[in-house]
Amino acid sequence: QVQLVESGGGLVQAGGSLRLSCAVSGRAFSVYSMGWFRQARGKEREFVGAIDWTGERTYYTSSVKGRFTISRDNAQNMAYLQMNILEPEDTAVYYCAARTLGNSPYYTSVDAYALWGQGTQVTVSS
Repeated sequence: QVQLVESGGGLVQAGGSLRLSCAVSGRAFSVYSMGWFRQARGKEREFVGAIDWTGERTYYTSSVKGRFTISRDNAQNMAYLQMNILEPEDTAVYYCAARTLGNSPYYTSVDAYALWGQGTQVTVSS
């Protein structure tokens, strides 16, 4: 059974940085496209970015492009979301997700990902 566990969330001031981690247990991590999503209170879950199997391609939503970076370490079964220049609008619960079909970072819908972590809270104060 594959499990995803996020960590690294917390409270940070605007302009600060956080790095979220996603530990994936189970088999064949290297064939999962990994996505990061977030859900602010009262809003729908939204796509943040994703990375393909090898880490060669990434894709980000426009609001985080240039500030957030997704990476992965297939040897350690880990995915990461480095968040810089954080803004209060980035406050949300952040989720990592895995997709086993198709080696692409361009899947942006919630329905495209079958496996999800429990989420980690990120709060950015102004």
